[in-house]
Amino acid sequence: MFKKDPERATLYTIDSNPLFFQRFDDPPIPHLRLIHAFPSALPTVQIDRGAIRFVLSGATLMAPGLTSPGGRLPDAEHALEAGQVVAVKAEGKEEVCLVGALKVGTEEIKSKGKGVVIDEGHYLGDGLWKLHLD
Repeated sequence: MFKKDPERATLYTIDSNPLFFQRFDDPPIPHLRLIHAFPSALPTVQIDRGAIRFVLSGATLMAPGLTSPGGRLPDAEHALEAGQVVAVKAEGKEEVCLVGALKVGTEEIKSKGKGVVIDEGHYLGDGLWKLHLD
């Protein structure tokens, strides 16, 4: 995740407003400020309260944070596939706290209940969030 080295990503902006970031050859991912302005732009999953502090400290998002009672994943009809970019909300919070690409699909997350879900992402308080473009 982007703890201390936002320079390892390309940042796309308009008039000092961050829009997207891109690591190496990965596809561009919307910046959290863009997601906050357009909250329905990406599919959303939800982590439980216990996972919040880990996500906001830059830890890898693990399946139990999504499969426990406070977590939320889409139903099978709206399942998300590995590689799809998602916005991650936190139980009891309004704003998205993390954006990144899923390592596994949501049906696999439900069936296994463990493992890495997002290991590279942009979260509130990371280097990209703190980057001032003025």
